[in-house]
Amino acid sequence: MPIVRADRLTRISAALLQAAGASQEEADAVATGCVNANLAGHDSHGVIAVPTYIDRIKAGHIVPGATWTIIQESPTTTVIDGHWGFGFHVNAKAMALTIEKAKTANVAACTVFRQSHVGRLAAYPLMAMREGMIGIATADSGRSPKHVAPFGGKEARLGTNPISIAVPSDLDAPFYLDMATSAVAAGKIQLAVARGDKIPTGWIIDAEGRHTNDPTQYRKGGALLPLGGTEGYKGSGLAAMVEVLCGLLTGLGFGVEPTGRHNDGCFMAVFNVAAFRPLKEFKREVAEFARYLKSTPPSEGSTGVYYPGEIEGVREQQRLRDGIEVEDATWDKLRALAREYRLDTVLDLA
Repeated sequence: MPIVRADRLTRISAALLQAAGASQEEADAVATGCVNANLAGHDSHGVIAVPTYIDRIKAGHIVPGATWTIIQESPTTTVIDGHWGFGFHVNAKAMALTIEKAKTANVAACTVFRQSHVGRLAAYPLMAMREGMIGIATADSGRSPKHVAPFGGKEARLGTNPISIAVPSDLDAPFYLDMATSAVAAGKIQLAVARGDKIPTGWIIDAEGRHTNDPTQYRKGGALLPLGGTEGYKGSGLAAMVEVLCGLLTGLGFGVEPTGRHNDGCFMAVFNVAAFRPLKEFKREVAEFARYLKSTPPSEGSTGVYYPGEIEGVREQQRLRDGIEVEDATWDKLRALAREYRLDTVLDLA
């Protein structure tokens, strides 16, 4: 697998997206979002997704240059129609507006619909965290094809429906949660297929509802399992609640719409810490809490405790220093796109 520096990988991705029709602003937003996911170790949401986004542009499922519209708003709430624009771009603007409202009203929330894939969900709560606020985001895929079987079922009825919460602190690496409500993100199955790897039992079932460690069975009628293993009703319940916030509250509905167009619905909220207690004190205590968690002796077979978001921070520093490994299958797709757009010489994807 080639090892590529983050800045170069961002330039390559942005150039390909622009060649496919994205504006520079949109291309930079998507490319940066993807590479940031790679840096954090979430390769399932990294540059592996760029060829898929370009395929969706070609199919008309993503509309470059789409103008987002505020459908309804109050001093603390906003309903936003993304008009099938790039989720990375639309959702970031929605979060930025919600942060501005929270600066005045202390609490603000928004819903966003008709936008493409928003990428790694943590990107949006982290925007609030950097402003001294607590950010929360949830997302689902609207009525596009589903991936997750509800607990006890064998057919997909739910999305991976992630939840992310970010909290300001005095820590070096941000304190945040970013998790799918399925046993694993769908992109990690794609990643395993691209790398020719087996997957752990408990991630998916095949078309007959049987557990399997063969990731290719997922695309042959299989389904992801909900988070929780034998207690998967917990992940299934969380996913259902995310569906209500992001599918029903946004008006996207539930089930599968025949065109299969990916349609991320998002619910996001921001809380101004200073409205509850002094920000400086809060940030210090969050850091103390993280150190308290880490101070426990490790259990058998463990190297120790990481606070939420810490391991992503460690990986980011490592990958900024050493570069990002890109699986051969993804690199080959990027090279093919560079040839298609006659950028292979410019981008030097040897």
